[in-house]
Amino acid sequence: MAVDFLTPEQKAHYGQYAGEPSESQLARYFHLDATDLAFVADRRGDQNRLGVALQLTSVRFLGTFLPDISVMPVNVKQYVGRQLAIEALSVLTEYAQRDTTKREHNALIRKHYGYKEFGDRPWVFRLSRVLYTRAWISNERPSVMFEIAVTWLVQHKVLLPGESTLSRLISEIRKRAADRLWLQLSSLPNETQRANLETLLQIPEGQRASEFDRLRKGPTTISGPAMSALFRGCAANLLSIASL
Repeated sequence: MAVDFLTPEQKAHYGQYAGEPSESQLARYFHLDATDLAFVADRRGDQNRLGVALQLTSVRFLGTFLPDISVMPVNVKQYVGRQLAIEALSVLTEYAQRDTTKREHNALIRKHYGYKEFGDRPWVFRLSRVLYTRAWISNERPSVMFEIAVTWLVQHKVLLPGESTLSRLISEIRKRAADRLWLQLSSLPNETQRANLETLLQIPEGQRASEFDRLRKGPTTISGPAMSALFRGCAANLLSIASL
């Protein structure tokens, strides 16, 4: 199955801000409770307190850490800054230049809030089980399953893997579900029905196409009589296949 099923827009927005979060999203993901404020207060300097708070709220919202906090929407910076009584957003310029500090803060957030790596086996297994169930029951499009997977990872505090890694996992799961379906379908016909099905693939002497090829094509003339003739032919073949 195809792996590259995401649209350019989905790829661009994966693990990134797709615009300014709404008011409800700000209240849900970017509000700092007492535990958050205590964690942030342990950092020295406004630039570090605001920087670590933005890293914390962004991973909570996106499911991943942003290497460049300058791309964060202004309303996010303002919303978080007001909670810390920091109005001068310019202090982030110094924070953005200190890669070592950002890595240290990311490690502290992972440990303090229990974020896991996607490669940890239990989490890959649990996500695969969820996706396989969706693929088997509803046969959802891969792009929809991708969004389901991202939401599940964010909810369970599992850091997002690379886009291609998640796409490959979904393609493999959909293939497993499809293989299982075809295996079950192939076991349904009895010997006589299998023989009847195989006759559809045989090309009669003097002809260029099999009966199956003919049935795959619509009527050459779009009319009532032509459609009726096609339906009668299909019905006759189905009855032949179903007969014992």
